[in-house]
Amino acid sequence: MADETRNGDSKVRVVRLLGHRDDAGAWEIRDFLKRSVVESQWIELSTEEDCRRELGEDKLLGRGLYYGAGASEAPLCGGEDVYVVGGGNSAGQAVMHLATHAKSVTMLVRDKALAASMSQYLSDRILGAANVQVQYDVEITGLDGGQALERVRIGSRTTKEANWATTPRLFVAIGGVPNTDWAADTAIVRDQGGYLVTGPDLLINGKAPASWPLDRAPYYLETSVPGSFAAGDVRHRSIKRVATAAGEGAMAIAFVHRYLEETA
Repeated sequence: MADETRNGDSKVRVVRLLGHRDDAGAWEIRDFLKRSVVESQWIELSTEEDCRRELGEDKLLGRGLYYGAGASEAPLCGGEDVYVVGGGNSAGQAVMHLATHAKSVTMLVRDKALAASMSQYLSDRILGAANVQVQYDVEITGLDGGQALERVRIGSRTTKEANWATTPRLFVAIGGVPNTDWAADTAIVRDQGGYLVTGPDLLINGKAPASWPLDRAPYYLETSVPGSFAAGDVRHRSIKRVATAAGEGAMAIAFVHRYLEETA
């Protein structure tokens, strides 16, 4: 999806990236509003992340099983015993939001400690909250419910013992996966997690990838294909914050203008 602005008016353009034409040096994009295929000399990639889904209980999705949690979900948990899966910052923030309304919040962590990447202040708040309990070395091994979630099975990763716990809500915050499958058929370099590698991170011993055709090094947000830029969560080693993504988006446009000037 792309946002097009003309004379101060914004409208949403629904598009699909089809691929890169090496012979023409252009990107082919299908415009669903114009019902045609157009070409562009540059693109900005901000395809974000999809929630990592591992439980596979689609029938309970949105009916007690949720991926991610924020402040808006907390009031819905008033007086309830709820569970959060995850040990990183996203899970920790969800726990503290929910704890303001829920009777109790149980945090289920696969490792034997909270993630080393978790902010210390957040870890201290979690461990100090009266209605928050943290269980380590555990994972969800089953979900049960009819029209909505009724209970979850929590298993020890070491002993394999498991017990059922009654709860109307389970929030899963175990990270995301980048929406970059489309890049598999292009020359864009991705890391092992599928994130788009840009700028200085493309350089190995100061040299750009063999596929890089220009004498200059890639711009900071530029991918391994000249004229394609990545911004936000989809980018390798990005800071997962909305403000950062917005700033990178604006920065990418500045690089687009520079790229167009040099190719004019």
